[in-house]
Amino acid sequence: MAVRTALRRFLAAAGNAAPLVVACSGGADSLALAAAASHVAAREGRSLRGVVVDHGLQEESAEVASTAADQLRALDFPDVQVLPVRVSGAGGTEAAARRARYEALERARPDGSMVLLGHTLDDQAETVLLGLGRGSGARSLAGMRAWDEPWARPLLEITRETTARSCAELGLVPWQDPHNSDGRFTRVRLRGEVLPLLEEVLQGGVAPALARTARQLREDVDALDVVAARVRGRVELAGALDATALAAEPPAVRRRVLRGWLLQQGVAELSDAHLRSADALIGDWRGQGGHALPGNFVLRRTHGRLQVERGGRGTAERLSGG
Repeated sequence: MAVRTALRRFLAAAGNAAPLVVACSGGADSLALAAAASHVAAREGRSLRGVVVDHGLQEESAEVASTAADQLRALDFPDVQVLPVRVSGAGGTEAAARRARYEALERARPDGSMVLLGHTLDDQAETVLLGLGRGSGARSLAGMRAWDEPWARPLLEITRETTARSCAELGLVPWQDPHNSDGRFTRVRLRGEVLPLLEEVLQGGVAPALARTARQLREDVDALDVVAARVRGRVELAGALDATALAAEPPAVRRRVLRGWLLQQGVAELSDAHLRSADALIGDWRGQGGHALPGNFVLRRTHGRLQVERGGRGTAERLSGG
């Protein structure tokens, strides 16, 4: 079966015998993955756990979660947990649910385990299309990684059609999430309207082409990250960056160095606009003042070096002339 084969290949490439944790919603993708994981774990002697996250977003969510847990037990999962979560925070329902889910899975997994997620080729295509529409950079367009410890996505080359067929062959009845047909959600409209139109206009093959684009860009992103790490090793000086030396590097490398360094300094939520403005202190230096960054930080260039400082109240307004 295609799903089992994809999982076996992924685990063989990973090259370890880590315990497996399967995140299962009861939908076709995660249910097919759970069945494959049960089969492979039994053959390879791996520890296996199933986790069902109950987001509480629908009246019947507790019942759906309980049914998914029962299906995992029927698939011979020795350890099954249902984790209720509270969905709240910025970014809309989709983003808040994603945060709550990943946090719950992180807490539930044993140390050293890998968490198997049922993302498919179709999910990858939607992710790339979202990034394109939002004007995101290469890192976003590179999509989801198959292995981003502890998150494992062994089905990124498998379609939803394949996971649905796998469930049918095994006699499994997946849950049909009503949110997957709710046009209020961006991904639902991409899935139901945009991608079918692109398939019609471009005469098919759009989802595999988008997933292939993600794979190619991910290789480029990884290569640039390696270059940026080497450059950073040369220009980082006791909590500062040598702006003069960094100015000789291409903008794409400079901004990668800046991004990694600023994140390490505690500056979070960096947008492309923040990075480009910060980069102006290197590549377009004219003696300008400091640049305000999220979290009440200020990036300043002094004597050819970049340093991050904590700003006072109203820093952004003062630096922008407000």
